[in-house]
Amino acid sequence: MTRAMTLTTCARRGALASALLALSGAAMAFQPTVVNTNITEADVRAIQEGWGKALIQISDDFASGGLTKAKATAGAVLDGAYGYNMGVVLFKPTLTHGEQTFRTTRAGALAYFVGDDKAFPNDSGFALKGWKKYEFKNAGVFINGDLALTQGNVILTDKNGKVTVVDKTWGFKKDDKGQMRIVLHHSSLPYQPGK
Repeated sequence: MTRAMTLTTCARRGALASALLALSGAAMAFQPTVVNTNITEADVRAIQEGWGKALIQISDDFASGGLTKAKATAGAVLDGAYGYNMGVVLFKPTLTHGEQTFRTTRAGALAYFVGDDKAFPNDSGFALKGWKKYEFKNAGVFINGDLALTQGNVILTDKNGKVTVVDKTWGFKKDDKGQMRIVLHHSSLPYQPGK
């Protein structure tokens, strides 16, 4: 082998080594993002707390800025917390009946929270009732991977100090970005025998 051939071979090997190093660095830069879809009890408590704060915020926004402000906040809450972007949400609000008992669409949920929708004429806006305080008492929490179910009470206090206890069943699922979403929300007033 001549000296020129040896230098050319070394140069090729050096270029190949540089290219391999560059590719390995590029491969390291493009490592896939790992999304943990396992739900923890802390995740459940956080989304329940977030829901309670959002309900109070919608009430406060209604008091300070009227229906337009409350509706914007409620829409943001639905988009940020509920799973309508994932498909159907199984939502049975507390004060609904007849053909409009179940609210599987975003529009139906928004109407329940803030009213003002001719398609849902019986809705006066559950979130507009001046709520000031909330508390959750879970009777049970079931978690299996990316799905969590809870059942218990939500205790709501309005601006006049009146307390309303609501029975709640929630279903939470993490979306493909790892964000908790409400996919099941069932509310009812506690059964009162003899009434």
